[in-house]
Amino acid sequence: MSRRLLIVEDDPGLQSQMRWCFSEDLEVSVAADRESALAALRRSEPDVITLDLGLPPDAGGAKEGFLLLEEVLRLSPMTKIIVVTGREDKENAVKAIGMGASDFYQKPLDADILTFVVNRAFRLAELERDNRELARQRNGTNIKGIVAASPQMLSICRTLEKVAPTDVTTLITGETGTGKELLARALHDLSHRSEKPFAAINCAAIPENLLESELFGFEKGSFTGATHSKKGKIESANGGTLFLDEIGDMPMPLQAKLLRFLQERMVDRVGSVNPVPVDVRVVCATHRDVQQLIDQETFREDLYYRISEITLDVPALRERDGDALVVAQSLLQSLGKQMDRPNLAFTEDAIKAIKHYPWPGNVREMINKVKRATIMADGKRVTAADLELNCDLEGPESQLNLRQVRENAERAAIVQALQSCSFNMAQASRLLGVTRPTLYNLTDKYRIETSPESSGA
Repeated sequence: MSRRLLIVEDDPGLQSQMRWCFSEDLEVSVAADRESALAALRRSEPDVITLDLGLPPDAGGAKEGFLLLEEVLRLSPMTKIIVVTGREDKENAVKAIGMGASDFYQKPLDADILTFVVNRAFRLAELERDNRELARQRNGTNIKGIVAASPQMLSICRTLEKVAPTDVTTLITGETGTGKELLARALHDLSHRSEKPFAAINCAAIPENLLESELFGFEKGSFTGATHSKKGKIESANGGTLFLDEIGDMPMPLQAKLLRFLQERMVDRVGSVNPVPVDVRVVCATHRDVQQLIDQETFREDLYYRISEITLDVPALRERDGDALVVAQSLLQSLGKQMDRPNLAFTEDAIKAIKHYPWPGNVREMINKVKRATIMADGKRVTAADLELNCDLEGPESQLNLRQVRENAERAAIVQALQSCSFNMAQASRLLGVTRPTLYNLTDKYRIETSPESSGA
């Protein structure tokens, strides 16, 4: 990767001198004012910027330089900025460092010192880049089992890390296969209860007549077959965490008893008259729309408010920007090691298929697909056929055609303007900020009808 430097200096002579200070392996661009510097920043994405604070139209002051410094830090916070000041201008140098500049250099120009300062900034940028890469290789999160790089999922993880040390009752919602139980275990592992039990029960997998005794336990002789007393899941989690999976499927009569426990933290075993105090944190999860269940009167509203002191709504894999490929690559690496097939990699068509496939089964479906591909792949390359992914790869790619995107947006804006102005061309042209002849040319180009009758409005 070539190293990129942007020199922001309004003096042409100093621009040339600074250019010649650096070796040919450095990609150097220059800018003389704030506007051209921002354009160069977007175009070349430099790793390091040398910034002279005295820029036009305030060449004698530092106002323009500070404004540019703020904008660069906002647009590209990882870029290292070296502020160039006059020898007697230490106050501005200190202020710039306080605003976020990484270093400063004082005029007059000394090639050796300037080269040293710039190379130091490049080295710092490289170290930070390597550190970020190592963080990404650790799956992007500090949560065991969670692989994520998308802002949506990282936001969930940050919230979880804040919630974990507390004892608030937490509801985790999301589609099947999104990792709700992993997040519940993370809440336990990151809490002060981590050394205590984590008891999980699936409310949808146990028959209604057995679920109560599984949760609350029972006394000997309380029903036929109860030959001994038994603790329920709630008691077995004493001091730790109780995870109620698929709580949306819990029967209504049991919901009332669970609500009572959450309010009083006392367990009534089946057949017992002596409540047992229990200290437990409760985490619930469901793939169902709880609000809809409340409207259908199959879930108690008061129980919902009790279990949702904090709610984590886990996005589906298709809603997590870029995570599908990140998760797939992590799975391919781990499954490849398990099956003694290391160094497997996806082909281009497999990468496109992974990105564009909607993943209705989320991560659970992806595990099955990648496991099959790990077994079936010939050689070291995993193809879309190995993954058994059949999806349209042309549609999404066409969205990357900038000309087509621009034309679609232009056409939509013209149609909207015409409709809002009742197809009055003069008003529409003023609304769009173009002349009437230009608007007529555009309607001809895009074959847009200019009357309500012909357009079907």
